[in-house]
Amino acid sequence: MPVNADGLPGTAAPGDPAPPPGLVVVGRYDQLPGYGVNRPRGADSWLFTWTTGGQGRLRQGAAEARAGAGDLVVLAPGVRHEYAVGPGAPRWQFWWVHCQARPSWSPWLRPYDMGNGLFVVTPTPAALHDRVGSAFRRMLADARWTGAEPPPAAAPEDRVAVAHGTPARELALSSLEEIVLLTAATARTPSPPPGTDVRVRRAEALIAADPGAPHTVRSLAESVALSPSRFAHLFTRQLGQSPMRALREARLRHAARLLESTDLSVDRVAAASGFASPFHFSRVFRARYGVPPGAYRTGGSMVGT
Repeated sequence: MPVNADGLPGTAAPGDPAPPPGLVVVGRYDQLPGYGVNRPRGADSWLFTWTTGGQGRLRQGAAEARAGAGDLVVLAPGVRHEYAVGPGAPRWQFWWVHCQARPSWSPWLRPYDMGNGLFVVTPTPAALHDRVGSAFRRMLADARWTGAEPPPAAAPEDRVAVAHGTPARELALSSLEEIVLLTAATARTPSPPPGTDVRVRRAEALIAADPGAPHTVRSLAESVALSPSRFAHLFTRQLGQSPMRALREARLRHAARLLESTDLSVDRVAAASGFASPFHFSRVFRARYGVPPGAYRTGGSMVGT
């Protein structure tokens, strides 16, 4: 059944599921104290938030951020999260987007990784705020485009829009790409998040350096001189997801990059990304990105990545 904005709540509430993967959903909210969303299992899609007024509080796993005007805060999928009007704030005004992030955005966001899949891109120069706001308004308008007539020149009065069809999704993601690039290129790179055990960081680096390697909890634990049980507990407690969940996400991102940038067969992409079974790879890839690997490659970035 197709999803449209009419089927989505005007305001997300605790327990409301995130939009399914493969969709691009954009909206703008102006919320008062008491508003909050809690997703114990996280979301299947990425969540991008841009605060225009007031303050929000966002938690992802064990990481937390306060968002004020001009802050882009991004939540990766698969990690428990919650967000709400900031304590003591009179309101929280913000734009938000649920989508599958393009793999090409990863190097732009990586310097702002606060751990647990939380990216805080701040501060963005005030001179760029209007341009970022215009990109969000254009995104809201373009998400309504059906392809049968010229794209709308102005954003509708509606607060939420769902991009249907390849042209609308591509236009919407292009606006979001502009936002991510502008903010990431001009914000000040934050210091590494404090409190993360150096052994957990080392394991993260090993996974990121070669996600296709035959990593196991035991091999990663041995590489940082911990017992498997201690390592798994420490990793999960500090990053909000298990080592094997983090490894699977890294392998899927690696596979997406290979599908975009090489002509390797799906079977070879699966093997190069650490998946022993092409069938299993196709199943988890579709669950993560909303389309099977072959369709992802055929549609490229137009299907959302």
